[in-house]
Amino acid sequence: MKQIGLFFLMLMGFLTTINAQKNSVMTGIEVLRELNFKPLEGKNVGLVTNHTAVDHDLISTTDILFSAPEVKLKALFGPEHGIRGDFPAGEYISYYIDKITGLPVYSLYGKTRKPDSQMLKGLDVIVYDIQDIGCRSYTYISTMGLVMEAAAENNVEVIILDRPNPLNGKRIEGNLVENGYYSFVSQFKIPYVYGLTPGELASLLNNEGYLKDGIKCKLSVIKLEGWSRKMNFSDTGLPWVLTSPHIPHQYSSYYYPMTGMIGELTSVSIGVGYTLPFQTIAASWIEPDKFAQKMNSLEIPGVLFRPISYKPFYAMGKGEQLSGVEIYITDFDKCPLMSIQFYAIYALKELYPEKDIFKLSDQGRFNMFDKVCGTAAIREKIEQNRPLKEILDYLNKDIGQFALTASKYYLYKD
Repeated sequence: MKQIGLFFLMLMGFLTTINAQKNSVMTGIEVLRELNFKPLEGKNVGLVTNHTAVDHDLISTTDILFSAPEVKLKALFGPEHGIRGDFPAGEYISYYIDKITGLPVYSLYGKTRKPDSQMLKGLDVIVYDIQDIGCRSYTYISTMGLVMEAAAENNVEVIILDRPNPLNGKRIEGNLVENGYYSFVSQFKIPYVYGLTPGELASLLNNEGYLKDGIKCKLSVIKLEGWSRKMNFSDTGLPWVLTSPHIPHQYSSYYYPMTGMIGELTSVSIGVGYTLPFQTIAASWIEPDKFAQKMNSLEIPGVLFRPISYKPFYAMGKGEQLSGVEIYITDFDKCPLMSIQFYAIYALKELYPEKDIFKLSDQGRFNMFDKVCGTAAIREKIEQNRPLKEILDYLNKDIGQFALTASKYYLYKD
């Protein structure tokens, strides 16, 4: 009987493994490996990547390409956080040598954010492989676009090794960036949540004239296998590697656009500096039960709010007792993302009319708030006490237009 039971358990484990593999998405680097790296054959290769680019066994794209006899990997290019994720957010990174491969690492988050001709000298192709989070203000897509511009200017081919959009490929939220508000956190005229994979977004930027002066690079995409637009990251079977120190979990990419804008004001804590980055809205003057009750009374679909009190270990409110709400997502498909923080702003205005979070903030932060919003109009409407509906309508005004444009570059079906 024991032998039969053991055999049954082994069989179930085997079937479970087969089923997991069957339902698992293959990333661009894994597809490229299946192709025996044929698209890179005979070419001098540069790689733009970081710690997020791994296969199912958590082996990095850097190490995969470096160890492949078929690939002549000559140089590495690092975005914010560096090639192996060992630099904190916003830290200036200089040129260095990667200790594992011995290859030069040209920083794209230091003296320059765009490769120059010397960095690209001798290269035939630039490969880009980074896991993104599907939000405009996350800097990796800005790096991707600037690399494409530099490649076009220097006659270097670009290959995108595609990865999933963890928010799925159907969700679009937010206004388009307006003139005067382009920056490294709003590099291109796209919504805050744009619903495209890196490969799809690169194709859009290249073909819609969104790169500087409408320049176009020679671009190709190594597609995902097994991914569909309706998939959240948890559906892919892929391992999640924290994309930056404050995006530790696969669900963190949902919370980032929920509170990232309000967090720029530094008048409330959004959990950065505590154990819940982007998952709270708190301050020393907020009554947690009262605020939670108000937020839950709004009946925002797919989300609930729990009273919370905590002391941040660093960042805004370090060492202070803060109180507010912790955000719980109950339905990832139904919950809105970026509008949550605006519901919260208006709830706090109603509960605490004497505590204006814009007046409590350093005015120097207004510029950053406007940059991540892609416009000053949202802040101005809030300061003018315009109705919340007007704010939400403004945020949503460009979605239909962008969806039509974006659909031309879909590489994957629903």
